[in-house]
Amino acid sequence: QVQVVESGGGLVQPGGSLKLSCAASGRVTSVYRMGWYRQTPGRQRELVAIMPYLGNTEYGDIMKARFTISRDNAAHTAALQMTDLVPEDSAVYYCRADVRGLQARAYWGQGTQVTLSS
Repeated sequence: QVQVVESGGGLVQPGGSLKLSCAASGRVTSVYRMGWYRQTPGRQRELVAIMPYLGNTEYGDIMKARFTISRDNAAHTAALQMTDLVPEDSAVYYCRADVRGLQARAYWGQGTQVTLSS
């Protein structure tokens, strides 16, 4: 089992910045990539970006130049730095950790809410 925990969400004004953090724990030796998705009411969860420990990052259509994804492979953590936030960025942001092997699967965090409000 792998546990995934996000943190860093909250209420922010338009134009502000926020950094989301994610930590994977448990059987992390099989984790080979981590990334971020977001979901707004009435819509499916959408990919922001997902980074393999080796190889190229996959970016979703909603990935913005204002967003920066990073990771620490040794610590099994990932982060999403968001700047110049706009109301459309309001969403629940989810971290995902993918495990390879015979029990390959994706593990999700509980999500962290980001709300833009003036």
